[in-house]
Order: sequence, then C-alpha cells, then structure tokens
Amino acid sequence: MCFDLDSRPPIQPIAGGAFDSTELVLEASDGNRFRALRARAANPISAGIVILPDVRGLHPFFEELALRFAEHGVDALAIDYFGRTAGLTARDDGFEYMPHVSQVTWAGVSADVRAAAEHLRTQDERRVEALFTTGFCFGGRLAFLTATLGLELAGAVGFYGFPVGPGRGDIPAPVDLVDRIANPILGLFGEADQGIPQDAVRTFDEALTRAGVDHRFVVYPGAPHSFFDRKAEEFADASAAAWEETLTFVRGHTPSPVA
Repeated sequence: MCFDLDSRPPIQPIAGGAFDSTELVLEASDGNRFRALRARAANPISAGIVILPDVRGLHPFFEELALRFAEHGVDALAIDYFGRTAGLTARDDGFEYMPHVSQVTWAGVSADVRAAAEHLRTQDERRVEALFTTGFCFGGRLAFLTATLGLELAGAVGFYGFPVGPGRGDIPAPVDLVDRIANPILGLFGEADQGIPQDAVRTFDEALTRAGVDHRFVVYPGAPHSFFDRKAEEFADASAAAWEETLTFVRGHTPSPVA
C-alpha cells in the first residue's frame, strides 16, 4: 500500500480557510452509489479538484487532503472506489481493501469520476469553473487517465502514478493513451521509487512530448514512493515542494484565480 494507516498529508492547516466539509453519497451513470467527502473553500478561486485515493479508497488521509485544498481556495471532492463491492458503510483500519481493488474496473472508475466532476461543476451555484483531478499511486495512474475521458479538465496531477506497464485489473497504461490526453499534466515522482524506475518516467515524458501534450514532470532526489506523508520527516522538503508545485499548477490553469 502507499501509506501507513495512520499517515496524513504533510500540510499545515490554515485556520478559517475551509468553509465546511460534508460526507456525500453520489450516484454514477450505471447506478453505482459511492461515498465521497466534499470540502468547500471559504474563499474560492473558482477551481475544483477530484481526489483519487490510493488502494485504500476513501481513507482519512484523503479526507484531510480535501480540507487542505479548500483552505487554499480549491473546492475538493475525495471519492471512494468500492461502492460496487463494499457498499456505503464506514470502514476502520481493519478493512481488507485488496479484494475490492482487484474488482475495480476502468469503466466503473470512469463512471464514478464523471459523477464527481458533475457534482463539483453543478453544485454551489456552479462556482467551479476550472476542474482538476489528482491522485496517488493507484490513483495517480487514474489521474493521468482522467485526461482521456473528455471531461474538459483544466489539468491532472499524478503523485507517483504508474505511467507504463500493466495495471490492476483492466486499468490501461497512461503511456498507451497519450494521443487521447486532452489537458495539461503534472507528474510528481520520487527518484528512489522502487516501483516506478526513472526509465518509466522518461518513457512517459517522451511520449507526452511527441503527442504535443502540455506537461511538467518533477523528480525529487532521493525520495521514495509515497514520500508525500507527514510521517516521512526526512522528505519534508520534497513534500513541501510537491505541494507548492500542485498549487502553482492549479492556480496557473485557473482563469483569474482570485481568493
């Protein structure tokens, strides 16, 4: 898995930056109902972001991350992957997520992401104008792939998402679909990631360049997989830099981002 069960985002809260957070149940076009958490910015900049978790689904790490985005003016919606197989009940640290991960399909995730995107765009007086996705590990690969869904995204941010090779189930490789990627990409990787070698990052980078896709990749020296973690104090500088890269990317692709 990407994080320890007690891991949390390495981001300091901003008092008063988030207006509120709400637990939701959304429904996809295929009838699937799934859990989500919506965090609303007190001072919105007209940007919204769909957060795609790692293999644990809607874990407190990603619920807290939604609040951190909202504190910076970005409405955020963190979603769960397992509505089809695990239902809507809350889960503790004993939840066995891997049997559910093995049943996730690209068609199912695509339907859920579409429902999340529609929610962010249509709720709260349609205040979200620029929509983004971000994901981590399993969700990082998915974030890259959301750029192929025709959602008119302003951008997608993948934290150590696997860009090449076979994925879980029928999740395709982003490198194989670069000709369908329709929005800017930000990729954040650790140099010492044992699961994503630098050759894989270069292959994806070169494929995006050939396809004419606007993208930026940042590789953090010495950082392992899942470095973006409050517990990983030795990689605090990389985490801070990755967070700033993410906020800069979102603001830079949001028309007139006024907080």
